[in-house]
Amino acid sequence: MKKLFVASLLAAATSIAFAQATPAGLWKTIDDDGKTEKSQVRITESAGVFTGKVEKIADASKADAKCTDCSDERKDQPIVGMVILRNIKPMADDKGSWEGGDILDPNNGKTYKVRLKPIDGGKKMEVRGYVGAPLLGRTQTWVRAD
Repeated sequence: MKKLFVASLLAAATSIAFAQATPAGLWKTIDDDGKTEKSQVRITESAGVFTGKVEKIADASKADAKCTDCSDERKDQPIVGMVILRNIKPMADDKGSWEGGDILDPNNGKTYKVRLKPIDGGKKMEVRGYVGAPLLGRTQTWVRAD
């Protein structure tokens, strides 16, 4: 009975550690200065595809902001509740990274290809937005909020 209990605990700990090593969860987006929280984005997974939606904007004065510069179906839509990450899938050659979709910068309405890589045991995530090749872009480090 004792062995079964220990085995159950180990299995639960392993599944928790695996969940923390995926992009799924609630994330604090951090500005390029590396200090300022901009928003909170919840990333969910459905059938192996990840999507991220803005749940909260840190600056209360911008809580009702809309994406006026967006050029797709998100034009003039509220940023809170908006899907800004879509169609993200696990990389075939790097099991610890996800890519293939895009990320929207609601401040300028531009979309970029994106790569997500959980780091620090899943407590943080490198979010790289780029045009063309990953070398042509910038990386933000988001912090897990849950």
